[in-house]
Order: sequence, then C-alpha cells, then structure tokens
Amino acid sequence: MDNFFTEVFTYKQSTITHQKVTAMHPTNEEGVDDMASLTELHGGSIMYNLFQRYKRNQIYTYIGSILASVNPYQPIAGLYEPATMEQYSRRHLGELPPHIFAIANECYRCLWKRHDNQCILISGESGAGKTESTKLILKFLSVISQQSLELSLKEKTSCVERAILESSPIMEAFGNAKTVYNNNSSRFGKFVQLNICQKGNIQGGRIVDYLL
Repeated sequence: MDNFFTEVFTYKQSTITHQKVTAMHPTNEEGVDDMASLTELHGGSIMYNLFQRYKRNQIYTYIGSILASVNPYQPIAGLYEPATMEQYSRRHLGELPPHIFAIANECYRCLWKRHDNQCILISGESGAGKTESTKLILKFLSVISQQSLELSLKEKTSCVERAILESSPIMEAFGNAKTVYNNNSSRFGKFVQLNICQKGNIQGGRIVDYLL
C-alpha cells in the first residue's frame, strides 16, 4: 500500500528483549474507532490501527475530538451520499463511526448551543485531501442549513456555497508547484469564513489566502 511505509528490523533471537519486542494487546489487533482508547499509544500502534482500518475502507479515525483521515485515492461507495449526510446530521459526535460529516455537524451544533464562533482546522501534506475535505464540509453545512428554510432562501444559500467552492480553483492557480503526490501543490494557507444567521442558514462567506 503506497500510503504506508514499513521499516523492518531483524534481530537474533538471543538478543530479543521486552524493550525491543512486545506482544500487541488483543484489543488493538482489529483496530479501534478512537485511537485515544488504544491500550498502548505509540507510533507503531497508531500506524497499525490506521492500516487495519484502511484495509476495510474505513479511512476516518478519531483521536478524541480530532479526525485523522487517510486519502484512499479512489471513490468509496456510499461514503458521501445524501443519506449519509442525513444520518450524521441527526447524531452526536461519537454515536456513529468516524466521519468528516460528524465533525462538521458537531461544529454546526456547537454554534447553536454556545453562540460562539467555531473553527475547523484542516492540515496535511500535499495531496492529502485538504481541499476535498473543505468541499465536503461546505457541502454538509450547506445541506443541513437548508433543511428548515423556504425554497427562495435555500436557493440563496446554495448560491453562496457554490460561489465559495468555485472560487477555490481560481485561487489555486497561483503560487502552486508539482510534487510527487500532487500536480497542483499549494504554496499558501487558506481561511474560509462562513457567516450563519440566527435561523441557521448561510448568509455569506469569504476566502483569505496566506502566502507561505
């Protein structure tokens, strides 16, 4: 698998000690949804957990309230369907398997509960899927914010989301370079701001780019 690198160490049996080799805890062998619950937390157990889930097309894994994702570089059936959005929009974080929609929903719900600004930080190397993750979050927020609105307002909200999404390729045409993972690698950070009114619908937004 191209996304995981394995380093092999060879030891003579007479030199093996508990400091060098220890048996994996049985509860960690099949992988867990939340890596905060791993019995042994270190680099090896984290990578093995991600690998086990990746083989089952479970590309999302929690680390507490943080979501780790592994780019599958291929479509996964049903992962982003409208029915999936509907499912995650009705559940709290942790009630369903890890998903980017769960993070977006938690952010939206906290905005209503606490009346405080919310922020989602998306980070990763070139080709990891940061732009696609941003699009998925915007799509989810657009859909959930339209559920209780009139048709005219829904159309307006949809136009705002579409304008933000369509502006992204224009901005990415500047300052980019080719890498081994991505033909269009960003050289800047991006801040996307959404303005949501008290009724819950998206009223506007803006994109600010920071040259790195």
